[in-house]
Amino acid sequence: MLTLIISGVIGCYFIIRLDWRRYGLLFLASSIVGNFLCYFFTFIGFYSFPNMPFHGHFLIPYGLISTLFPFIVLVGVRYSPERWIWKIPFYWGVVHLGVFGEYIFKQTSIFKFHQEWDLWDSYTLWWIFLLLFELLGGKIIPPQRRRPIDSQSFRYGRWAWIVFHVIVIATIFLAGVYLGKAML
Repeated sequence: MLTLIISGVIGCYFIIRLDWRRYGLLFLASSIVGNFLCYFFTFIGFYSFPNMPFHGHFLIPYGLISTLFPFIVLVGVRYSPERWIWKIPFYWGVVHLGVFGEYIFKQTSIFKFHQEWDLWDSYTLWWIFLLLFELLGGKIIPPQRRRPIDSQSFRYGRWAWIVFHVIVIATIFLAGVYLGKAML
């Protein structure tokens, strides 16, 4: 968990330094909303963090939520393609990586889903969270401060197409394994 927090801090720093007012505002907004949502869902009992290292008596891992979630938002806003037809596959890969990360945490004693919550709920919430921040980021960050991946990179056989397909196919396969294991 500490590695993820440090990585989030370093990643956020390198993006925020490009335009500290605008990217800093997006960082703060995504950190506040991420912490609020996590706290709310934990408070009402959808999931819990029973054995959090480095967090003492806190209900949620504020350090992780305050660094990693904003980092994902900042990377998404900075590098997502210009046209929505290509933003969707881009965010599809990001969402799959986020849910895979949750699944990994779920296998530890740090993170626990309760009866009312499952990976499908997380998947849906990741989509809503990231797309809303993509819209907000589009209003806050001017086009000259973004560095979108070229849409041509998502064409058949190009690097983004390959990366996207590896992520999505691997995580869909792992989701099938998870479902099969859960049904046993």
